[in-house]
Amino acid sequence: MSIINCQVHSLEPLTEFVYKVLLKPEHKVDYLPGQYLNFMMSEDDKRAFSIASAPDAEYIELQIGAFGADSYPMQVIERMQSSQQVQIEIPLGQAFLRDNDRPLLLIAGGTGFSYIKSIFEQLALQGSKRKVVVYWGLREESAGYEITKTQETISKLIDGEFNLVIENATDNWQGKTGIVHQVVMNDITDLSSYDIYLAGRFDMVGIVRTDFVSKGALIDHMYADAFAFI
Repeated sequence: MSIINCQVHSLEPLTEFVYKVLLKPEHKVDYLPGQYLNFMMSEDDKRAFSIASAPDAEYIELQIGAFGADSYPMQVIERMQSSQQVQIEIPLGQAFLRDNDRPLLLIAGGTGFSYIKSIFEQLALQGSKRKVVVYWGLREESAGYEITKTQETISKLIDGEFNLVIENATDNWQGKTGIVHQVVMNDITDLSSYDIYLAGRFDMVGIVRTDFVSKGALIDHMYADAFAFI
């Protein structure tokens, strides 16, 4: 783990409440798909964000949901808007991609998508032959972003599947609806064969773990950094 100086290459809104950030590190940094970094507001104020980019990408990508004028993430956005040079602490996290032949189930809610994006982008770049099933849960259709890009990336996998799940869908929505992990359990009757990677609110991740175990999921093959805190 190192503290790295980065240039803020770009910062743009993806939706009204989500920002995409590209950071250019001062030198190549090593991390694993599924790890996270700390944004250094100060030595005593470090703020964690999942890394959205695959390890060999030129830029380190973050997808930051900021819902309040003076919120924890908006303060980070404002720091990057006012300063071209920032510091990060990297790499962190134990919920990184494991190298084996088991099928993969990647599940995220909201901006937790950045966590699973790093994983499926790396698998696509590697030309992985593993089965990869992706579920992204959103409250409303308007909360989605880069959907076409995601579909294109997952289509490069030999056995990839992308499912967008809307909790509060409009009448015009023709895809899957409901709470994302419940949709997963309706779609997949036996989870025992999967390596499962989860990202979302800590309270929700705890519920998902319990529910998935009841459908055969193996604790030793479920991964989320939230598990260390619940």
